[in-house]
Amino acid sequence: MRIFKLSKKATLFAAAITAIYSSSVVLAATEVKIAFNQSDKHPQYQALQQFGEELSKATDGRYKVNVFPNELLGNQRASLELVQNGAIQMAVVANPLVENFDKTFAVLGIPYVYANTAHQEKVFTSGILDDLFASTKKFGFEVLTAYTAGARSLYTKGGPIKSKEDLKGKKIRVLQSDTMIKMLSCMGGTGVPMNQGEVYTAIQQGVLDGAENNEITYADLKQYEVAPYFSRTGHLRVADLLVVSDAFLSTMTPKDQETLKKLAKESTKKEFELWNAQIKTAEAFAKEKGATFVEVDTTPFQESCKPLQEELIKTPAQKALYEKIIALK
Repeated sequence: MRIFKLSKKATLFAAAITAIYSSSVVLAATEVKIAFNQSDKHPQYQALQQFGEELSKATDGRYKVNVFPNELLGNQRASLELVQNGAIQMAVVANPLVENFDKTFAVLGIPYVYANTAHQEKVFTSGILDDLFASTKKFGFEVLTAYTAGARSLYTKGGPIKSKEDLKGKKIRVLQSDTMIKMLSCMGGTGVPMNQGEVYTAIQQGVLDGAENNEITYADLKQYEVAPYFSRTGHLRVADLLVVSDAFLSTMTPKDQETLKKLAKESTKKEFELWNAQIKTAEAFAKEKGATFVEVDTTPFQESCKPLQEELIKTPAQKALYEKIIALK
């Protein structure tokens, strides 16, 4: 029987092929899917894209982030369930969804809990929320960081709102929420729950005197055409949460986990910058179309809403978090 021996050249070639194959296996990136319910023009989407680029760079390409906008992976409730069972790695969800797991999260959505946008950013980046964010681990996910979804303010027809007296008797569209209805009441007006698609016509026909939302929505939906006075009451500053699957985290090395969490927290600052820039663009556009933006002394509104704040703060944990937030003003 003849025994064939590989030549030195053939041996080197085989070794090279093996090395290439091995390196390709090592360099194969783990996909990180992030579910997102808004468009790819949204500030949060842009912040997530940058987060993905930085994560890939910091881990030498071991992770590749893919953000799926426009509810391609389902609505926020469905996305959170996918994160919980490990079907996808991450998602951006509204704060009220996470309240279902820990009522302390409700404090982040209390009217006038934040003095202004800078205060909200300070709260989100200060570290005082770290323990709360980790509290959901037993439910299969953790909160990595919080993003702003803007400040809701009043916009009306007939004139701006600068005081409770200006709001008296005014019917303002609000979200379907008892808290929102009570909030409008303590501010001096009447909250009317209504679907967003009906608001323009309702204001136009006199069923409503106005609505409340952020500048981007105000401009995008052309509601300046029927409610040209935008009063900066900033009564509610909304939080969205970036959540991650605990099952996914368990597959990462401690160092990669640390990197992921660090970069996620850093993305909050970028998201605020992007949001603030889009607010300015939306405002400029609405002004060109005839809208008037009015600065408001919100102190009287804040004082009027204190009883509502006290009503919403029901547990020792909620009270403790509320006091920490107020201390950062």
